[in-house]
Amino acid sequence: MSVGEQAFRRRAAHIAPHGLGLSVDVYTPDLFELLGALEAAGARADYLEIFRASLPALQTVRQQCASLPLECHAEGLWLTQPDWQQAYPADRELEALALQLRALGCQWMTHECAAKQMAGYSFGTYLPPMFTTAGAEVTADNVTLAQARLDRDAGLSHGDSPLLLLEVPPWTYFGLGDLSVPDFFRTVTDRTACGLVLDIGHLWTVYRYSGAWRGQPLEEFVAEFLNAFPLERVVQIHVAGLAEHEAAVSAHGRSGGSDRLPFWIDTHGAPIPPVLFDMLEQVLAHPHLTQLKGLALEVDTKAVPMIVQEFRQFRERFGRSSCPSPGRQEKGASVEASSSSALGCSGDAAALRRQYEAYAQLAAGQNDVLMPMLVGEPNGLDRYRHEYLPHEILHWGGELTDMFPATCRELERAGLALERFIQFWFRESRPIDAPYDFFLLKIERFVEFVREVLPGAQATALREATELRGAYRQASDTVQVLT
Repeated sequence: MSVGEQAFRRRAAHIAPHGLGLSVDVYTPDLFELLGALEAAGARADYLEIFRASLPALQTVRQQCASLPLECHAEGLWLTQPDWQQAYPADRELEALALQLRALGCQWMTHECAAKQMAGYSFGTYLPPMFTTAGAEVTADNVTLAQARLDRDAGLSHGDSPLLLLEVPPWTYFGLGDLSVPDFFRTVTDRTACGLVLDIGHLWTVYRYSGAWRGQPLEEFVAEFLNAFPLERVVQIHVAGLAEHEAAVSAHGRSGGSDRLPFWIDTHGAPIPPVLFDMLEQVLAHPHLTQLKGLALEVDTKAVPMIVQEFRQFRERFGRSSCPSPGRQEKGASVEASSSSALGCSGDAAALRRQYEAYAQLAAGQNDVLMPMLVGEPNGLDRYRHEYLPHEILHWGGELTDMFPATCRELERAGLALERFIQFWFRESRPIDAPYDFFLLKIERFVEFVREVLPGAQATALREATELRGAYRQASDTVQVLT
């Protein structure tokens, strides 16, 4: 057994089985309204995994849920990026995360093995890593560094620190690289002592957009995936909704039929398709799933009645699925950095950084240099470029016409289409000097865009931006507690 595997098992032994829980947002839907509805329905969650929120909001949640295990679903640590330590505010993100973990009293911290920023380009939703050996090695070394920082700064009163869990990311129409997803994560876990989160919906998107569905039944694909994947590192399983993207439905109508699968993507607000629970049963029956501590539905942005209904069904079907008992507890689970670290000064890291720059430009439709590394459906990349990405910039995370109504009216009167903002957004790589927040980034970039294309509307844009930032700050720190 490797040193990393021993360290992981020592850490995992300190995490008690959590049961069936919910991965939730504090704000949408309102967390305390949701908990009240679950209580009324007799369907209490055994634990909550909280998405990133302001520290005051998390402190309120901890106070109101004193007896409930709380874990953290973090964001902003771009662990897949070779220049994460140098080109991003990694230290500030880790410092803020440590405070959040201590406030919640977490035993683990989940983060997608994916990024929303790469090589100075910013996106609103996750892009998976480059599935290459170099990509996996850099990810593992960044994970080792991040875990060491959490060990130093986020330790709990009894001396343990939260275990970092990497989540298998979703594919949004395409993937990139020459390693399979299981081989990528096997390479990562061979180099570091992290745990993993297996998301069943994300696994379905790999099946759909890798093209595996064309030649292999789903059950067979899942069986082969699980046999190759480091399932012994899985600490948590997620299940969330899938749906076709609204821009794709507008362009093509509903997809699917007897000869093809629908173009579903990860959509937490959508219903959970029954096929995902069938896949979950297959995963839970696998003998290599030895360190599972919790199963959670991801329900941020979902309507409360639907959450209650689905969680009741989830508990009825999987309530008897027991997590393995924790093994013998041992101390000394600190993880040392790999002696073969690929970070910082190697030519490989510089080459990988250039590849990620080309990846961002490929996704944005600016070049096709990495087209030979594209995996999956022939039209998947086009669907991402021409439907998903424009919607992300113009509508997702804040409708521009709602955020800047007066400014947008001035642009319209001047004959300037909002679609020009997409070209502006991806025109060039930019330094990243602030922790990631897509809403605030959208405000900043739109003001810059207006300043360039219609200077006469700059004062209007600045006024609306100031109002947006103030309202956002106030809303982020406020959590309504039901009495």
